[in-house]
Amino acid sequence: MWTLSGFADEIDADLATQCAVLTELGLTHLELRSAWGVNVLDLDDAQVDRAAAVLQDHGLAVSSIGSPIGKIQVDDPFDPHLVRMDRALDVAERLGAPYIRIFSFFLRPEHSPDAVRDEVVRRMAALADRARERDVVLLHENEKAIFGDVPERVLDLVTAVDSPALRLAWDPANFVQVGVDPFPEAYAMLRPYVDYIQIKDALHGSGKVVVAGEGDGRIPATVRALREDGYDGFFSMEPHLAEAHHLGGFSGPDGFRRATRAFMAILDAEGVTYR
Repeated sequence: MWTLSGFADEIDADLATQCAVLTELGLTHLELRSAWGVNVLDLDDAQVDRAAAVLQDHGLAVSSIGSPIGKIQVDDPFDPHLVRMDRALDVAERLGAPYIRIFSFFLRPEHSPDAVRDEVVRRMAALADRARERDVVLLHENEKAIFGDVPERVLDLVTAVDSPALRLAWDPANFVQVGVDPFPEAYAMLRPYVDYIQIKDALHGSGKVVVAGEGDGRIPATVRALREDGYDGFFSMEPHLAEAHHLGGFSGPDGFRRATRAFMAILDAEGVTYR
């Protein structure tokens, strides 16, 4: 049984509105990135408790904390970021989230990936160590302009850290936007480490984000391969249809509905059972 989730702040800033649209679509989970216009790691304890109550009222669970951990420059001070990591782990524990999404640090124009590779691995290992102590799994997303934006460096990173607390979130649109064909080559390379799928699609060349199946992310073929591989996990809607920026994106209620129904149509066409 595959489980649908989503970055519900792409619907609206208000968490109750987010939840209402998700339940209308039949989703049982969300990926919490922000609520009431506040990033998930900046919610205070009272706001986290309020979020938990709203989720409970709507019968929704949290698939992952959509954190911005790792979205700093690779040479920015790291110790304050470890404090942010600890906060992410606290929020995940309070909301019962098994995963936290993270990134592998932005590179400045003067930085070559080879020159900063060891520092990236050191930082990612430190994050994974903290997560492992708390029984949470970190999901590295292949975001644009970070160390792990192309499959070869993603593979190097996850194998070098070599921790059960560091796995991969697969984002086909982000691969397309850095000139990579996500399927089949990148998929074959990274599939053993992929525990979570983010659903957005994009066009080669322009990088324009489109609904699943209308771009070059090879999402129907990936779904087929995942089914054959025996995948059993989350698919998190991240449409980015109206706006995209370094901390997230926005689609609006109608855009989110359209993107989710397009992906559901792919699953239905492939005969996949989901909830």
